[in-house]
Amino acid sequence: MKENHAEQTSYEIDLMRLAMALWRHITVIVVTCIVLGIVGYGYAKLTIVPRYEASALMYVNNSSISLSGASVTFSTSQITAARSLVDTYSVIMKTRMTLNAVIRKAGVDYSYERLYNMVRAQSKDETEIFAITVTSTDPEEAALLANTIADVLPDKISDVMEGSNVKVVDRAVVPKAPISPGNSRYAVIGALLGLLISGGVVILVELFDNVIRDEEYLMQTYDVPLLGLVPDLLSREDEKSSSGKAAKKGAKE
Repeated sequence: MKENHAEQTSYEIDLMRLAMALWRHITVIVVTCIVLGIVGYGYAKLTIVPRYEASALMYVNNSSISLSGASVTFSTSQITAARSLVDTYSVIMKTRMTLNAVIRKAGVDYSYERLYNMVRAQSKDETEIFAITVTSTDPEEAALLANTIADVLPDKISDVMEGSNVKVVDRAVVPKAPISPGNSRYAVIGALLGLLISGGVVILVELFDNVIRDEEYLMQTYDVPLLGLVPDLLSREDEKSSSGKAAKKGAKE
């Protein structure tokens, strides 16, 4: 029990020693975090090309919806069928036939493969409305391509599926802010790296530091009694000489 208690005490003292070492070098750690945070922000700002997203909304309607007087009745199965059509329309949207027609109408110099990777479609909150989203380094081009797809897609869908009914709900607008890169995110990542690197260096230096500086370090580290001390004669002689000089100087005055 006594040995276990001594080992536990020694471990706690080591943690305190590391904490004190980190605190002694807190200025270096903070400066390193700030510098690497600025480096991360500058890297994102200067080297990564901003990317913009523009989206157009379209409504999927099931042609089997029945009319009752002036009102329209929607059954659960019809709404479910309309939602399932979103996946089908997404596949048709990304076909070579559709995207090549978009390239010609928009007048952009893109290959089918490149435009394919720029476009995606997804349902909005599990409704019959789906969003056509285009990602580009040019905000105006992103809006142009999204609106062009919204114009071309209904005709392409009707050529493939009879009785389809797709309407534009909201056209895309030119995005004002990029979606990436997140400059602040890169700054935070840089600061965290600075914290890990500087803190790790301080801890490693402290762990491998075996210099004995005082008797308290020996007693706490090895838990043995101290039998004697070797006086620092040089420092005492320096103190005596300096005090003697001061006394002589005072006597002369």
